[in-house]
Amino acid sequence: MNTVSVNNISLAYERLGKGVPLMLVHGFPLDHTIWTETAALLAGKFDLILPDLRGFGQSTTVDAFYTMVDMADDLAALLDHLGLEKTALAGHSMGGYVSLAFAKKYPQRVSGLALVASQTAADTPERKANRYKDAGAVAQKGVGLIAEGMTPKLSADVKTQEFVRPLMERQTPAAVIGALKSMAEREDTLAALLAAPFPLVLIHGDMDVLIPIERAREIKAALPSARLVELKGVGHMPMMEAPARTA
Repeated sequence: MNTVSVNNISLAYERLGKGVPLMLVHGFPLDHTIWTETAALLAGKFDLILPDLRGFGQSTTVDAFYTMVDMADDLAALLDHLGLEKTALAGHSMGGYVSLAFAKKYPQRVSGLALVASQTAADTPERKANRYKDAGAVAQKGVGLIAEGMTPKLSADVKTQEFVRPLMERQTPAAVIGALKSMAEREDTLAALLAAPFPLVLIHGDMDVLIPIERAREIKAALPSARLVELKGVGHMPMMEAPARTA
């Protein structure tokens, strides 16, 4: 792992492969290692950049509220550090929210966007309230309860569950709390996506219980030029449950 100082944090990232730049952005509350199998299949064609979002994995965070745009700014600063003007992005779940924020603020720096088990919609008032409730629970009891509750929802595949649960348990309360609040306050990004000048791919499992596949179908209906890839029998972790089809 490499690290770079950006926006008052230390951002960790892995880089491998050769070709067109492609940044793989992990979801909540995970890190870049969820992409390992899929990245191995892509490394022959892409210059892959796999960051740990602020607070997760080996990256540090700040003890203050931050937004999806702040997290997108971290990625823009990483590109500056690497001397890259433009990249494609593939964002998983929360990583999709960060990628959407990046695409809205820096459309000229995006060559393509893939939303993997993600969505453009903002939280409903009920979901927003639940995120703040979860953040309070993490502050009091730690991240274990999040790992326990999310593991079966991320995937029904036992191998995937065995990987993601300890991964979630290793994340810091500060990162989990910060991300929960940031997701709660994110905006709807569909309108910005409709005006985007780059191609869009939607990759979604039809067994996803966290973000139903209907969210991807709604984006496809609003943006017919998007390519929708529906993965049969796959849950919320396509890059682990179906790495070849995801790649």
